[in-house]
Formats: sequence, structure tokens, C-alpha cells
Amino acid sequence: MRELSATAGAVRFDVPPNRTRPRSSAVRSSAVRSSAVIGTALVLLLAVAGYLIYHSFTKASPYVALAPGCQAGTGTQAISLDADQAGIAATIAGVAARHKLPRQAVTIAYAAALQESQLQNLDYGDRDSVGVFQQRPSQGWGTTREIENPVYATTRFFAALVHVHDYTRIPVADAAQTVQHSGDGAAYGQWTAVAAQLAGYFTGSSPHGVSCWYQPPPKADLAGAVRGLTQTFGAQGRRAVVARITTDRSVSREDGSVAVVPAERDAAWTVAGWLVANAQAYGISQVWYAGYEWNAADGSMGWQRDTTTKDPPRGSIVAG
Repeated sequence: MRELSATAGAVRFDVPPNRTRPRSSAVRSSAVRSSAVIGTALVLLLAVAGYLIYHSFTKASPYVALAPGCQAGTGTQAISLDADQAGIAATIAGVAARHKLPRQAVTIAYAAALQESQLQNLDYGDRDSVGVFQQRPSQGWGTTREIENPVYATTRFFAALVHVHDYTRIPVADAAQTVQHSGDGAAYGQWTAVAAQLAGYFTGSSPHGVSCWYQPPPKADLAGAVRGLTQTFGAQGRRAVVARITTDRSVSREDGSVAVVPAERDAAWTVAGWLVANAQAYGISQVWYAGYEWNAADGSMGWQRDTTTKDPPRGSIVAG
């Protein structure tokens, strides 16, 4: 943003002489003194006005607040997403982690979802198509209500994908088309590169790569976040993606509580990314994991090294 500045330079007032009416030297001297006083006063008033205007801008608007948003990656390689798209991308990666599927499965799912809905949970489409993958109730994918649930839709997509012979080795477009039976299966191929990038960030192959920003409320809906985690990653348990979630005290939250989420090492960044991508939905303002910290208010800067004294349990993600 262009910086504002206010400097008061010398202002010169040129008063033309009155040639139609001669004046005495005393009158002229008095007039000059009066003009000088008026001129000085005006200069001072302009300077004060400029100072007040400048400081009203710098105090009232130190920066322009960013509209809520998300991105995968940083710098010139970052992929911009809105909160809904990020939430769905995180859900797809989470369902894959739940079923122990490889990153290539996520790439194929992203290519299909980008082509079909731009990673949006649509309630309309061609004929009776709905949802992220534009699945059709009339073709046996489930009821409209079921398909409009991204966890269900993704689970059905992967259930079909794993029956595609050699799906991790064949071209992404071919694998997606075998599942989708689209009118133009080649269209999935145009999303291969972007889908692969997104898969790297949301599966944690490229760690701390998912970031969002918004103005969080003072209190997080941790119970809602736990329900969302369970729906996506499966029931908590010793052999599950997410073990038993607990709460702890935190001085950084108005309500003083955070969720401690122990997760499988291979899926921990997927879980952390899910929490960030769904932060706005649950009022989460901070997430910590593996020496990194994400803050909602300055999330556009991405994850930062955690320089505080917080020491979460080993292998656990902390959110609040």
C-alpha cells in the first residue's frame, strides 16, 4: 500500500499592490505586518491539519485487512482456495488417510473434483448430478442427501477407484474417467499438475503447506471440530488415524481450552491441514504441530516456527 506522508513547506502569499489608492508608509507597514501574521497563521493551520489527517490514517488504518481465504503452498507456487474449497480438499485427503490410500489416489480424486465442481459441494448439475464429484443418484451412487455429504461422496469415489486396475500407474485422466464415466474423460487430464500439487500439500508430503486466514471469534467450537475429525478420519482409537482427543488449558484462548489431537505420524500433517482448512467453520484461531504454529489472524503468512515455550505431547497436534 502506498504510504501517506504530510509535510508542511513554506507557503507564500503574494498580495498585489493597490495602485488606485496611494497609502502612507505607516499604513503600508501595518498592512505588511498584518499580512505576515495572517500568512503565518494560515501556514500553521495547514501544517496542523496535515499532521492530524496523516495520523488519523496511520492510527485508524495501519493495514488493510485481508478478506478470508486459504492457500496451498507459498510464494509463486501457492494455489488460492476459498474456505469451502480448502475444507473439501482437506476432507478428500482425510478420507484417503482413513483408508490408508496412497497420495496418487488423492491426486486422481482432486482432478475429478476440480473438473466436475471446482472443489465445491454443488446441489445441482447435469440431469440429477450433485456434489463434489457430480455423482448421480440414478446411477447408484446414493441418495441426493448422501452424495451432498463430501465424506460420503469421497468414500464412494475411492471405493470405485481401488477397483481400477493399476490405478496408481495409469494416467490420472484414465483413472478418473474409469470411475466417473464422464462424457469427456480427457478433460480430467488438464488438472493433473494442479491436483498433484494440492495432494502434496494436503497429504503432508509437503508439510505445513495449508494455510487460511480470517478473524476468529474468542471461543472455538472444539466439540464440533472433534465431531468433524471423527467423521472424516474415522473413530478414535489406538490404531486409528486419530487417537483419543483430550482438552487442555490455554492462556491464549478466552475460554482457556485447546484440543490435543494425537495422530499417526504419516497422517499428522493431513490432520493439521484439516484443522486449518476447517478453522473458520469451528472458530479455531491457532494450531501447533512439530515446532510450527499457524495463526488465523495472520494466516496469509503461512505456518511460522513456534518460538514460544509451548511443548505439546509428542506426536500431538494442538488446536484452539
